[in-house]
Amino acid sequence: MNASPARRTLRTAAAFGCCLALLSGCSAFGDDTNADPPAVRAAAVPLAAADLQDQYQKVIKNVLPSVVQIQASGDLGSGVVYDGSGHIVTNAHVVGAEKKFRVTTASTEEPLTATLVYSYPQQDLAVIKLDKVPAGLKAAAFGDTDKVQVGQITLAMGSPLGLSSSVTEGIVSATGRTVSENTAGGGTGATIPNMVQTSAAINPGNSGGALVNLDGQVIGIPTLAASDPNLGGSAAPGIGFAIPASMVTTVADQIIKQGRVTDSGRAALGITGRTVVDVNYQPAGVAVVTVKPGDAADKAGIRPGDTITKVGRDDITTITSLAESLASDRPGQKTTVTYSRDGVSRTVEVTLGEQ
Repeated sequence: MNASPARRTLRTAAAFGCCLALLSGCSAFGDDTNADPPAVRAAAVPLAAADLQDQYQKVIKNVLPSVVQIQASGDLGSGVVYDGSGHIVTNAHVVGAEKKFRVTTASTEEPLTATLVYSYPQQDLAVIKLDKVPAGLKAAAFGDTDKVQVGQITLAMGSPLGLSSSVTEGIVSATGRTVSENTAGGGTGATIPNMVQTSAAINPGNSGGALVNLDGQVIGIPTLAASDPNLGGSAAPGIGFAIPASMVTTVADQIIKQGRVTDSGRAALGITGRTVVDVNYQPAGVAVVTVKPGDAADKAGIRPGDTITKVGRDDITTITSLAESLASDRPGQKTTVTYSRDGVSRTVEVTLGEQ
C-alpha cells in the first residue's frame, strides 16, 4: 500500500533533516547532549501528519458546501456558488444549449431549479441562478491567480461520474498553459489561456467544480483532462486543467452585473477562417473566409481569400494554432500578420481587436 502524500512529504523532510545533521558534524551514534530524545523525534512525525490532515479536512468542510451538482437534461456537471443571491458559476459546456437546470446543493435534500443567466463559450464559462435561494447557501472564496505557484497542494471538488461531493488531491503542476478544447470530447472548442495544470484527478462530472488551495480559496474551475492519442483518446492520468480564478471572476462579474460579457480581454483579428492544406495534404495555413468591417484585419488590408501563415513569430498552420497564438495577446496590442495572396507573401502590422 502506498504511503499517503502527507507521509511521503514528512519522510522526505525527515531525510533532509538528517542530512543537515550529518553536514553539521552531528551523528546518530554520538554523544550530542543537545539531540532530541528518540521519543520526541518519533512523536514529531505523527504530529505533523495530523496537522496536515486537519488542514485538509478543514478546507473540505469549509469549501465543499459551496460546490453543487448541476443536471442539464441527461448530463451531469458541477458548479460553484458565487454569491449569496444564488448565482452559480460553471462551464459553458456543462450548460450546453439548456436554459433550465436541476441543482443539488449541500443544504438541500431535493434538487432545486435554476435558470441560465448567460453562457460564454469562448472562455467555457457560464453563470446560472437558483430560482429560489435556500437557507444556508454559502458562497465560495476565490483566490488570486497571480499567487498560484507550482507545487502548491490542490483539492479538486465536484461530482465526477455523478458521485456528488467528491474530492481528489494533487498539486499545481504548471501555470500559464494555453489549452484548446476538443468539441468531440464535449468541450466548446474554446482556446483558453493561462490555465492551471493540476495532478488532481479530473473526471467527467468534475467540470465546473472547484480547484482549491489549502487556504480554502478557489484558484480555478476544473474544465478538462488531457487526452492521450496513444490510448485512443482516453484521459491521460494526472494531467487536468482549470480556468484560472481571475478569469472566472472577471467573466462572472460582468455576466451578473450586465447580463453578458462586454470586456473579454481576448484579442481577435476580426475574421472567420478555415484550415487549408498543401499538396501533401498537410495543414498549411488559415484561409480567410470573412472579414468583419472596421475590425483589425480589415484595417490592415487583409481580405477574404488571403491565407494567414504567421502571427508575430508564431507559424500558423491551422485555425487552432491561430487561436492559440492570439490567446496570449491583448486587445489593442500591435503584432504582425503574414499572409499570402495570389501566391505572393505579404506582412502587415495589425492592431488587434477584441473577441
